[in-house]
Amino acid sequence: MSDERPVLFITNHAPAFRIPSFTALHEREGVRFALVGGVVRHGGAIVDESDPGDLPFPVQRVAERGVHALAASGDFRAVVAGLSGRLALPGAYAGARRARVPFVLWATIWAHPRTPAHALSYLPLRHIYRDADAIATYGTHVSAYVRSKGARGPVHVAPQAVDVDFWTASVSANAPKRENIFRACFIGRPDGEKGSAVLIKAWRASGLQAFASALVLVGDGRFRAPPVATSANSPDTIVSLGRQTPEEVRNIHATASVLVVPSIPTPDFREPWGLVINEAFHQGVPVIATDAVGAVAGGLVQHERNGLVVPAGDVGALARALRRLHDDPILLTRLGAQARKDIAPFTPKAWADGMSQALASVGVSRSQPISGGPIP
Repeated sequence: MSDERPVLFITNHAPAFRIPSFTALHEREGVRFALVGGVVRHGGAIVDESDPGDLPFPVQRVAERGVHALAASGDFRAVVAGLSGRLALPGAYAGARRARVPFVLWATIWAHPRTPAHALSYLPLRHIYRDADAIATYGTHVSAYVRSKGARGPVHVAPQAVDVDFWTASVSANAPKRENIFRACFIGRPDGEKGSAVLIKAWRASGLQAFASALVLVGDGRFRAPPVATSANSPDTIVSLGRQTPEEVRNIHATASVLVVPSIPTPDFREPWGLVINEAFHQGVPVIATDAVGAVAGGLVQHERNGLVVPAGDVGALARALRRLHDDPILLTRLGAQARKDIAPFTPKAWADGMSQALASVGVSRSQPISGGPIP
């Protein structure tokens, strides 16, 4: 007799870029999402946390301190939890153990932050890696990390995905036209770990400001660009647009020559993935990314296949990569075309497949068994 209880999925929010994936999983497995709140950070777009009443799947708001009681209630056939919050994950894990139902970890990091505060969470999190009944990860780089921490249960990849229909759609009629100039775009927070300061230095070192070219910065906050002397022969071609709506970000991708993701590792951050790469690839825009970006470590961005990969923090290497794509439009076009092909399997359905594989491996999936997935 099948268990008719839903799966409890504990996360921080259900923002717009996750709704197609969460919907696909709910339609397959029957899921109640418990939202604990917290910060949502994604690219340079305005993030919609969404009113739970407007979502196409069951949700409820819950304080982190209430997660344990909810998970232990016996109302769910399994508990899935991400790394959100301080109390939510341990509460979800302990609650599942008390209810004697499987616990599935949604793992998202591939390096534990090295700060005094995070040091306190290292041993408890390593215990959860080892004791989780199954783990679903962002990509192969996270899978390798959790295995290195002693994961004993099955580990499955639930590949990162965005709303494919939205990001492959044609741009709005009032969007700026793609001009015959080289546009490099950065879309993200102007925080140190995102590498925008390195990018600005590399842009100026590339000499591209002397050509028909522009560096477009998109994000909420102030980008720290050192002053530069300009002239008619050497203008400052850095444009900061601030925070944009998702529609505006899509328009920016459509006019971009290349997206640059120059993230650098810091004691408390290593880029887990970089969903803005998925968005750009769906528009056929190649990427220059550093080796500290999860989408590089996870195998989506491949050097000289769909983008260029440079060492994190290396101003010279980034400047050379920018100049190379400016000077070689044939390479630029080839990388963009391949990017559009390579992102095709990264869909909300593929994410739901990965999560269903994790649930199937602990015997609680309602869908047919899935052997493998579209993404290694």
